[in-house]
Amino acid sequence: MKTLRNDVKLLGVYGDDTIHACSAWTSTSRELTPDKVARIDKLLAMLAREGHMTPFEKSSLHFLCSTEIASHIHLLKHRVGVSINAESARYKEFKVDKFYVPSDWSDDEKLRLQVHLQDSYKKYHECISRLEEDGVSRKRAKESARFYLPYGIRIDCDVMFNWRSFAHFQKLRNDKHAQLEIREVADEMLRLVEDEGSFPLTIEALRKSGWLPGR
Repeated sequence: MKTLRNDVKLLGVYGDDTIHACSAWTSTSRELTPDKVARIDKLLAMLAREGHMTPFEKSSLHFLCSTEIASHIHLLKHRVGVSINAESARYKEFKVDKFYVPSDWSDDEKLRLQVHLQDSYKKYHECISRLEEDGVSRKRAKESARFYLPYGIRIDCDVMFNWRSFAHFQKLRNDKHAQLEIREVADEMLRLVEDEGSFPLTIEALRKSGWLPGR
């Protein structure tokens, strides 16, 4: 049986390694000479090593995540330097039944959960219809029927980090002590940013200083 998994997309980035370096050089001169360009890697390594993190706040990483509720709550705990907007069952009826089934369960247990989640969605939709038939407003029907929905449903979440907040998120959530689901989300975010290619020196500096996991 196919496991329905969390999903992460990189919507875009602002900035690059040079943005971080120029921010740090504001204290002296932002002029980018060839000598400075050649030293960006050493500068970023020093900033990460010494904990001078404000220059890493000058760029942004923008993601669209579709996750179960537990991972969504983990994301919501990160508020400094993070902007979040989420899909809301108060304002819409979920028309696509999206849910998450753990990949490390037996096939029998996966099937039990999938049946339960599908049944929960069915009851959710039926409840909205019944409440409206009983004279409850559609707005109230939608917002209250969601009490039928369990932790295993997936909702979409638009998340933007600056690099400082992203490094903090990675240190806490892309760690062996974190729950598997949010760890996989964090690791996929980092992989997407690495593949995008705008921040190789930033990633190297933060990784060497223990902010990011190794590969």
